[in-house]
Amino acid sequence: MTEPRTLLIDGDWASAERTIDVRYPYEGRVVGAVSDADEGQALRALQAAKAYAFDLTAFERAEILRETSARVEAQAMDFAKSIVLESGLCLKDARREVERAVTFLRYCAEEARRLDGDALPTDVTAEKRRSIAITMREPVGVVAAITPFNRPLNQVAVKVGPAIAAGNVVVLKPSEKTPLTAIKFVKTLIECGLPAKAISVLTGRPERIGNVLLKSGLVDMITFTGSSAVGKRLAEAAGMVRLLLELGDSGALIVSDDADLVAAAKAAVAGAVSTSGQSCRGVKRVIVVDSVADAFVDRVVTGTLALRTGDPMDAESDVGCLISEEAATAVEQRVTEAVRSGAKLACGGQRKGSQYWPTVLDRVDPKCALVQEETFGPCAPVIRVKDFDEAIRVANDTAFGLQTGVFTASLERAFSAIRRIKTGTVVVNNGPQFESPKIPFGGVKASGLGREGVRYAIQEMTVLKTAVFNLGT
Repeated sequence: MTEPRTLLIDGDWASAERTIDVRYPYEGRVVGAVSDADEGQALRALQAAKAYAFDLTAFERAEILRETSARVEAQAMDFAKSIVLESGLCLKDARREVERAVTFLRYCAEEARRLDGDALPTDVTAEKRRSIAITMREPVGVVAAITPFNRPLNQVAVKVGPAIAAGNVVVLKPSEKTPLTAIKFVKTLIECGLPAKAISVLTGRPERIGNVLLKSGLVDMITFTGSSAVGKRLAEAAGMVRLLLELGDSGALIVSDDADLVAAAKAAVAGAVSTSGQSCRGVKRVIVVDSVADAFVDRVVTGTLALRTGDPMDAESDVGCLISEEAATAVEQRVTEAVRSGAKLACGGQRKGSQYWPTVLDRVDPKCALVQEETFGPCAPVIRVKDFDEAIRVANDTAFGLQTGVFTASLERAFSAIRRIKTGTVVVNNGPQFESPKIPFGGVKASGLGREGVRYAIQEMTVLKTAVFNLGT
């Protein structure tokens, strides 16, 4: 058997002695294999990246990203099927992911042309110096991008797109569970004009590759999406390396007693089950004022029961499966624990292999692990509270703070929530799953450091340099 050449090092595709099988979670069958890079290969990739002079103009970088966006759009179904096969996400979710990536890359192309600076007169002190300072943005250097399994295309585009727009060299480490779509995407970038030496790909086990990334001294920035536990370990070990960490969340959706219950229930269902519930910005808790909770839960149950859970490749399926049977079992165990602590199972709660049916629980204890931790599965746990103030207190009572949704008809309550909730984003009259390439995305507390979103990620991935011209007296 020919070893898979999935390592892109110094412009050439290479293989390793060991391989990792990639499996279709729904069936367990092998759908591909990737090389398992060793420490030496990882180090060579970093050395080559550090030595490469990436000197394309902003126009050239923008054209590469624009053409890549168009090429991905033209091959949308191929990318979507690749996503399904390695992740188990349903085809509907996969197609939406491709659409998001296409939009994101287009916006990256636009922002690549907008790396502007400022002209700053300095005669603002008693010294009356007539000088002028000019600021400009330079690429930070070598960006190590470590991506998770849950969005095999979009998470790669979200990191690689801004890095290229800013003029950086990228070393990509995709999840060993879902690397195939990432490789397909990198090949598309190169076909669209990106120099092969401007991006490296390291497939394999994260502990080995990550160790080299952290200790080589050749990485200028790490951008990582994953669990808070891993993010914390990265932050502790990284030293003087710029970090952009997008970590976990216990995403809350607050439903006030004056909320539009139809819209709120629709957002709760969509946010809980999208990406099979494996989304950092999904709905992980629904905090509902008790006076409207009965009517709200009825609507959520009705919406959930209308969903079709089945074969991820079936275009009619609304929910596919989780990344593995172990992941589905972990969700099942958390739901069981919540029921034991007093929660009522309103619907769902079934598991078969890696598939877990969309589940609604009522009267959930706000201190149970299901809602205190990040539960990666299609669950809508409802926590009842007496009023809006208690809802905000409960929303703040976890270690996380990424995005929170608030449904209310009151502008006063909306601004109160915005002011008081400790989170990166508060979304009024929509769920925490809201996303746009134009807005900053990132959290506080254990949810991360820095901000994604095209313009904000580019700022994170550049260094602000100042030049001062003395104009005389």
